[in-house]
Amino acid sequence: MDDATPGHTRTGDFSDGFTFHGRWQEFLPIAATNLLLTIVTLGIYRFWAKTRERRYLWSRTQFIDERLEWAGTGKEMFIGFLIVMAIFVPLLVVVQFGVQALAFRGHALAAGVLGLGTYLAIFYLVGLALFRALRYRLSRTYWHGIRGGSDDGGWNYGVSALWKYVVGFLTFGLLIPWTMVTLWRERWSKMSFGPFAFETGDSPPTRGLIGRYLLIYATPVVWGLIVAVLGMGTIFTAMTEANPRATSGMAGMFILSVFSFYILFSLLSLAYYAAFMRKVIGELGIGDLRFSFEARTMDWVMLILGNFALVIFTLGFGIMYLGYRHWSFYVRHLKVQGEVDLATLTQSTTRLRSDAEGLADAFDIGAI
Repeated sequence: MDDATPGHTRTGDFSDGFTFHGRWQEFLPIAATNLLLTIVTLGIYRFWAKTRERRYLWSRTQFIDERLEWAGTGKEMFIGFLIVMAIFVPLLVVVQFGVQALAFRGHALAAGVLGLGTYLAIFYLVGLALFRALRYRLSRTYWHGIRGGSDDGGWNYGVSALWKYVVGFLTFGLLIPWTMVTLWRERWSKMSFGPFAFETGDSPPTRGLIGRYLLIYATPVVWGLIVAVLGMGTIFTAMTEANPRATSGMAGMFILSVFSFYILFSLLSLAYYAAFMRKVIGELGIGDLRFSFEARTMDWVMLILGNFALVIFTLGFGIMYLGYRHWSFYVRHLKVQGEVDLATLTQSTTRLRSDAEGLADAFDIGAI
């Protein structure tokens, strides 16, 4: 900020726009008591555990010159979950028994239509849940006393998510990158923080992604060809010579190819996801601020390997630290540049909804 910049204006390239001040030693008592109380209460405490965790993580995250604040409560999350389950459980029971009853009475077509309709309804609700989870988190996140939110109910987004995923699958998965990018843009373009709406990019959705995605797409095909060759070699060896060592060698090659496939497939998937996150966040902005995300493929690889090591070497107890690790990972790699005038940052006029993350909890999905 130079001398000509008003005192209420923060401007420039905020290399430290997001800073995480958390320490694992501080988080340990929170994580340990959350885990213990969640086990003792058979999972009911997890809503309050999630609130305690977010309250800590938000309070240790500084955006430019002020730390974030989480204003959500465990009670509202618990009530939101109960409302969703009160609607869903009876509905699913009726549908399940209805499909079976129709099938037993010979109405196969009606049973099929009802079953297909159920799956489509679940896809629709997953999209709706993702939208509302993001809306809820923004509405409970405060910075300088200002919060975010949205007045959009997400109903149209649910329809859009449904048909775009159907199109993605009907094209044998080739349009999945297009589906992911357009849905991300559609979701965030409905959100706002204070008086400003989020802006998303308009570049071709698959630019910078399709090459990496096609590598993922081709991996099973290439692996299938290798397995076919190895299988034919094994059969030929067994038919032409009774050599156990040769046969066992071919079997070893097959097992090695399976491991190689999973490793390569995972690495290519992470490379694609890293590019996806850099693209969609790099096109995200609000007001005069523009965001970027700098995590490369190896950063994601180290995150995943660290998660595995943490869980395995702590006999599973390290799972309580995964939320901390993921949050600090995102904050460390999230950058922002531009200008923000605090004098123009007025409170959001969007409605504070009380449905929390009930749908997202029911499907066990996140908000991003």
